Amino acid sequence: MISTYEPASKKIRHYSANACLLPICSLYGAAVTTVEGVGSTKTRVHPVQERLAKCHGSQCGFCTPGMVMSIYTLLRNHPEPTSEQMIAALAGNLCRCTGYRPILDACKTFCKESICCQRKTNEKCCLDQEDDLFDKEEKVGLFSTDEFQPLDPTQELIFPPELMRMAENQPKRTLSFHGERMTWISPVSLDELLDLKASYPKAPLLVGNTSVGPEMKFRGVFHPIVIAPARIPDLNVVKCLDDGLTLGAACSLSVVKDILTNAVVEFPEEKTKVFSAVLQQLRTLAGEQIRNMASLGGNIVSRKSTSDLNPILAASNCMLNLASRGRKRQIPLRDIFADGVGNNTITPEEILVSVHIPYSRKGEYVSAFRQAPRRENALPVTNAGMRVLFEEGTDTIKDLSIFYGGAVSTTVCAKQTCRTLIGRHWNKQMLDEACRLVLKEIALPGSDSGEKVDYKKTLIVSFFYRFFLEVSQSLKTMDPCHYPGIPMEYRSVLQDFKTKMPQSIQIYQAKPSQSPQDPVGRPVMHQSGIKHATGEAVYVDDLPSVDGELFLAVVTSSRAHAKIVSIDTSEALKGPGVFDIITAHDVPATNEFYYSDDPEIIFARNKVICVGQIVCAVVADSDDHAKQAAAKVKIEYEVLEPVILTIEAIQHNSFFEPKRKLEQGNVDRAFETVDNIIEGEIHIGGQEHFYIETQSVLVVPKGEDKEMDVYVSTQHPAIIQEMVAASLGVPANRIMCHVKRVGGAFGGKLLKAALALYRAVRLILSRGDDMLITGGRHPFIGKYKVGFMKDGRIRAVDAKYYINGGCTPDESVLVAEVSLLKMDNAYKIPNLRCRAYACKTNLPSNTAFRGFGFPQSALVTETWITGVADKVGLSPEKIREINMYKENEQTHFKQKLDPQNLIRCWNECMEKSAYYSRKTAVNEFNKQNYWKKKGIAIVPMKFPFGLGTRYLSQAAALVHIYTDGSVLLTHGGIEMGQGIHTKMIQVASRELNIPMSCIHFCETSTTTVPNACASVGSAGTDVNGMAVKDACQTLMKRLQPIINKNPKGTWNDWIKEAFEQSVSLSATGYFRGYNENMDWEKGEGQPFTYFLYGAACSEVEINCLTGDHKNIRTDIVMDIGCSINPAVDIGQIEGAFVQGIGLYTMEELKYSPEGVLYTRGPDQYKIPAVCDIPEQFSVSLLSSSQNPYAIYASKGIGEAGLFLGCSVFFALRDAVTRVRNERGLKKTFALNSPLTAEQIRASCTDDFTEMVIGRWRGGSV
Repeated sequence: MISTYEPASKKIRHYSANACLLPICSLYGAAVTTVEGVGSTKTRVHPVQERLAKCHGSQCGFCTPGMVMSIYTLLRNHPEPTSEQMIAALAGNLCRCTGYRPILDACKTFCKESICCQRKTNEKCCLDQEDDLFDKEEKVGLFSTDEFQPLDPTQELIFPPELMRMAENQPKRTLSFHGERMTWISPVSLDELLDLKASYPKAPLLVGNTSVGPEMKFRGVFHPIVIAPARIPDLNVVKCLDDGLTLGAACSLSVVKDILTNAVVEFPEEKTKVFSAVLQQLRTLAGEQIRNMASLGGNIVSRKSTSDLNPILAASNCMLNLASRGRKRQIPLRDIFADGVGNNTITPEEILVSVHIPYSRKGEYVSAFRQAPRRENALPVTNAGMRVLFEEGTDTIKDLSIFYGGAVSTTVCAKQTCRTLIGRHWNKQMLDEACRLVLKEIALPGSDSGEKVDYKKTLIVSFFYRFFLEVSQSLKTMDPCHYPGIPMEYRSVLQDFKTKMPQSIQIYQAKPSQSPQDPVGRPVMHQSGIKHATGEAVYVDDLPSVDGELFLAVVTSSRAHAKIVSIDTSEALKGPGVFDIITAHDVPATNEFYYSDDPEIIFARNKVICVGQIVCAVVADSDDHAKQAAAKVKIEYEVLEPVILTIEAIQHNSFFEPKRKLEQGNVDRAFETVDNIIEGEIHIGGQEHFYIETQSVLVVPKGEDKEMDVYVSTQHPAIIQEMVAASLGVPANRIMCHVKRVGGAFGGKLLKAALALYRAVRLILSRGDDMLITGGRHPFIGKYKVGFMKDGRIRAVDAKYYINGGCTPDESVLVAEVSLLKMDNAYKIPNLRCRAYACKTNLPSNTAFRGFGFPQSALVTETWITGVADKVGLSPEKIREINMYKENEQTHFKQKLDPQNLIRCWNECMEKSAYYSRKTAVNEFNKQNYWKKKGIAIVPMKFPFGLGTRYLSQAAALVHIYTDGSVLLTHGGIEMGQGIHTKMIQVASRELNIPMSCIHFCETSTTTVPNACASVGSAGTDVNGMAVKDACQTLMKRLQPIINKNPKGTWNDWIKEAFEQSVSLSATGYFRGYNENMDWEKGEGQPFTYFLYGAACSEVEINCLTGDHKNIRTDIVMDIGCSINPAVDIGQIEGAFVQGIGLYTMEELKYSPEGVLYTRGPDQYKIPAVCDIPEQFSVSLLSSSQNPYAIYASKGIGEAGLFLGCSVFFALRDAVTRVRNERGLKKTFALNSPLTAEQIRASCTDDFTEMVIGRWRGGSV
């Protein structure tokens, strides 16, 4: 939080900002508060920190300090915020673990109004509806608000008085700061600024650093001199004139938003139409942190095509006030876009001083539109600003202006179109002509990353149509006699989707009969929750620097398949602070690891097999020096053929062996006897793990016997130990691997080799490098042929899965196997043949990711289920019910299965979601709305638990009791947000019968528990819990005789006595693993130990003109046995579900034809944000479910929930189907994943999409 003091108004302003964008020089005279300053466990924990932790709003904890600061800043400005303000404050924060619900629960405790749906359905608030789950359930909360300390604004930190005195007493003077390579100059008067600009015409003016900063960081743009004009009064003016408002160019977008909001309230509506349209764009432009820094002038002058403001400002005839030495002039804003990209009418020595935004007039209508990959905090695909002025009292166009952004490289004006339409009436003929003209005039470049071109063109005409509807409706309001307005069923499309504070319910079974001291089954807060919220939790990059520490930067391949001709390091080695450059030749021992036929490689040797493969690494005395030098390494390549990126692997016969197949029944005969057959295929895109903490490692040599400490963010310390030892040629007993906690992993932190020199070295990958180098979830193509009877019974399935493994084997064959074993999802298929092929391609090696093949193959299954439903004319849920496992049966690999809880989850989800009554309501809504449609879907799930072979699920624990009675616990599991340490302490607390506060967990380390298996496959709690229990029981057995002698004694008495009797107070615990096996030759086995079940019902609403959608409601019922910690488990279900929404509807990886990843950071790759979670979100744990195979009858739950995200995918499919049916489009259609706005828009075929494809039918629109 940045706080500044304005001596003139005597006001203090607090605002949140992104630390990574904030130049330290811009903070002169400001007070900075970080999460550590808000509160700490050493002083006092602030209410924001306490509530976030106690409401279970942190899992891995890496994003928590950012959440704390956003909420804290809001509360400093508004101690009793509205829920809208709260939601807006978090729009710029991302979390990959929680699914946001628990974070918002914490936020709600600060909001002043009661949280109700604020929506009158059938004239009733949702809280009054009897049939609704959101009313009648008896709730057992996951947290109790009684124990929260109150928020007391008088206790906050004051603004430092010395800064106040400095601001009031010191005359403002020019500041200059000189760094190693650049100079920062901050003038105080306009004249001085103009002199500087004349002397340094190339120097950029920097206010918020939101444009210059990213260019310097990501594009390597270098500016030796930067001018910062933010302190100049002329650039911060706010003037109210007769014809409009004049705002200084250095005003931040947040300030502009506040000024316009007040103006809209203050002036008559007729005058404020431009202000309202600009506000419409400001609400969703970036997040609050960016708007607090970004300036109005910067947004205009950078002339970026993605600016949401420029089209509307240009269309509204805004004026720019420019100044240069001895000259001032005013030009229309539209002029800087007049001749497209090349010509910028502002000269290099001119400065934009202020912007004039005019009032609107009578008979003038102004609107702004945008569509982005995510509704908030995302750059637009296309946006627009439109304005029309009519001859007084008529609908004859007197003036028209239409501007588009996002279409080409800067904002463009459809000026021919506007000129042609002047004098026309505002009617259908005008609309027809306008659409044709605008499509002809705005030419889009073809190469714009493939498909988007048609989408952008469709949006260009859809936006104009939407403007046409808005204006027609306004004309009717003005004069209902003359103007018919628009049909009722069109009106809903005039309202954009808004983000509301979600309502949520969590239902679990409390255990009243249990002893109050026994924590198992209770919603215990995450052990590190408070430390996450205060910023005291230590991650790899928080470890203090070691004496003589060096930094590593990697140099990666820029070719997908090529021979390395030469590596020229001469320039790089001359760089300041460069210590050495390491290549494959410098690895002392092993550089290639053979876990199968193809090796996993540390440094490329002789050839590269994907873009992003590590070729060499630069070691230097600082991160910056290392990165600067890495950019200077020159690698010469000779391109090799073929470059295989996707399914063309089949033609080149490029696969990882073995190929797998499962078969049961007689498939070919069954196809001969069925009534009907459908065939199809579905493409499922990959997914980036996007853990918030990137891959990180710190290696510290101990100085003797080649010993080395490795602090690493990994799910599998034992393999890191093994690889480091092998690459250095030392035995594993010299390498100590330590993991305190991991800031998110999801399967993405398994096989990443660490590097080692005999000096301390730190490597923290930047987000861009992390996304480029590491693979993610496997992209998937499913081909299917399904035979079924008229009544919907499925008799035969023949399926083939092609998974994109990337360039090395990694886990790809295993993922292929799991996708086959779990492909049946919840359905009994009597005759089945399925095959899986792991394709070897020139992409970074794809790897484990939460769900491990199941989210892909089960989506293929659910796709043909809906295909069958369409064909038979039954609803998808009927087909699901007919084919669901019903009684004790066998799976397709001959493992026994009791589906009783599957059916219970399905029925309970049906009931809790009020599925049928809501389906009727959806039908009703769809009859009354043409351009907006709702869809609803319910999907069952069977998720088999197991790792396939016994040795992969073995686990060990070590428990020490000290003579003061305190207990130190360690085990082989890794804490990555799933609360494993918290659960292990709960287990130990129950077994030793002592409070959790007596038990401490320090870290996971190869020195205490050797050869631990990776924390994967939802199995961490299952297997480590058994080991901890075993160790505790061993200790209790030793203590029993002492307890029997002195039953009234305390724990401490017994421990003291045990020590005096020489009873060992340390024990290891061990679990051999689950007895699992699979024989692929026979196609049968027991690869799994038990099954989890679940069902999810989701309802969505789509906007047919843009393809945008809103998640209205989701109800999940999950069978997870007896939960050890319902707060953690429900958090896991919700987090996985929201990650699933990302996989199936939003997250899109894009590559160039040469195999270069385009989507390398949060600006191009969109994970779900607060605006994407369902407005009503309920999770129920199935009651009285037992699981005899796992610790305390619980079930491993980390992954299962992710697949349920596809209920949103199928609800969207339902909505699109309804659109197509209404429009008489009977042709079957295929939807791929992710089902983005672009696909939704293309599937809602109408005159606009036809026009774009060039088959303009004319007629009614």
